[in-house]
Amino acid sequence: MATPPPQGSFNDSHISHKNNQNGIVQSLLTDLYQVTMAYAYWKSEKRHEIAVFDLFFRKNPFKGEFTLFAGLEECLKYLQNFRFSESDINYLRTILPPSVEEEFYDYLGSLDASEVSLYAVPEGTVVFPRVPLITVEGPLPVVQLMETTLLNLINYASLVATNAARFRMAAGNKQLLEFGLRRAQGPDGALSASRYCYIGGFDGTSNVLAGKMFDIPVRGTHAHAFVTSYVGLQDLKNRLLTPLDGDSPTDFVSACLELREEVCKTLDVLHEETKESELTAFIAYATAFPKGFLALVDTYDVLRSGVPNFCTVALALHRLGYRAIGIRLDSGDLAYLSKAVRQHFRKIADRFEVPSMANFTIVASNDINEDTLHSLNQQGHEIDSFGIGTHLVTCQRQPALGCVFKLVEVNKQARIKLSQDMDKVTLPGKKNIYRLYSHEGHALIDLMQRPHEQPPDNERRVLCRHPFEESKRAYVSPGTVQLLQKLYWTKGEVRI
Repeated sequence: MATPPPQGSFNDSHISHKNNQNGIVQSLLTDLYQVTMAYAYWKSEKRHEIAVFDLFFRKNPFKGEFTLFAGLEECLKYLQNFRFSESDINYLRTILPPSVEEEFYDYLGSLDASEVSLYAVPEGTVVFPRVPLITVEGPLPVVQLMETTLLNLINYASLVATNAARFRMAAGNKQLLEFGLRRAQGPDGALSASRYCYIGGFDGTSNVLAGKMFDIPVRGTHAHAFVTSYVGLQDLKNRLLTPLDGDSPTDFVSACLELREEVCKTLDVLHEETKESELTAFIAYATAFPKGFLALVDTYDVLRSGVPNFCTVALALHRLGYRAIGIRLDSGDLAYLSKAVRQHFRKIADRFEVPSMANFTIVASNDINEDTLHSLNQQGHEIDSFGIGTHLVTCQRQPALGCVFKLVEVNKQARIKLSQDMDKVTLPGKKNIYRLYSHEGHALIDLMQRPHEQPPDNERRVLCRHPFEESKRAYVSPGTVQLLQKLYWTKGEVRI
């Protein structure tokens, strides 16, 4: 199981959003029973009662030991825009019973989030089961109407950010790129995945729109289709490439052909074994992007065609002052191939006296999951960068986090839900949540207290007890105490 990473291991959780909130996220993005409950509250004259709800989860995802909290920024944007338009109310009239009083629709039309307060742990924080990620306080019907939307904004965001963090921990310091757009659950799922994978520790995305909206670095080169679209050198209409220093254009095709025989000899490959159509595609791509040449080398044969053709073009670029980036592997035994490719690069670097070529980037894709990364590590791979899509953005090992939104207090009176299933029993009352650290700075425990209780400090030891297992208790003498939740929304404004 993955153990919790140190705080600060992931990307800055604040990602700029150049556009306004997604138009789908609005007051009507809720379950019908939230509206019917709101009417029943209103009918019972409970609209002025002040309620407190906690949003939390019961088990860490992926059978792991931590979760990464994400989605807070979108929740705050939702509160900023919380209101029912005339069109919304007219639609509700068509789906609610005729017995619903007209004054209720007037009430809905007057609602906003100005009387709501939202407390939350900072986005990107490592969190654990039962600890409230968000606490919402305000008029009972209003907060009830927010339940479904807040859960929707937190559940997937925290799940995929946690998944990304686990991939990051498995990959170590290797570059991680999110390639999940084509496999994600629709366009909104794809954008959310790109955003929250970046928060979870990925270095970039292939998703161009996500890059524009959230200022995430965008990466990508070419597909197999680009290689197979070329037949031979006759397809090249432009044979010239201007050297980096600005000298007269050079016949780049001839420069590549002059090097091909010696490259193949160095790699113990007959140049007749290499695919000229693949070489043509690489020349075309290098001509278009001489400063960004990274080639997909597994269209035909990685070691007997793809890599020799790449090295040929890379050497020709080098002689014109450019430096190629590397190659991508998208199939086969990634550990074996990466090591063999690295050996080829070293041979070329030695033979042509270009030391930097030994360090070309090797990118790997091909349905990579967390277990794949651990296996590759055990095999001593030579991969520098991973492109990960399906298993990352769809969270195939666990499709949902399971956050819930539970009433814990009304008019300062605690409320509890009981159940024969202890997992379903709620912790009543509004709470303060503290994280206790050792004198060495290690997080020890999260402590929940009622607001009237004396907060912990580093001057005394604190008795900490498990809420459901009586035998689990310990005295803790903290070196540092952190109040986890902060007030992020009050009186109709974001407070950061």
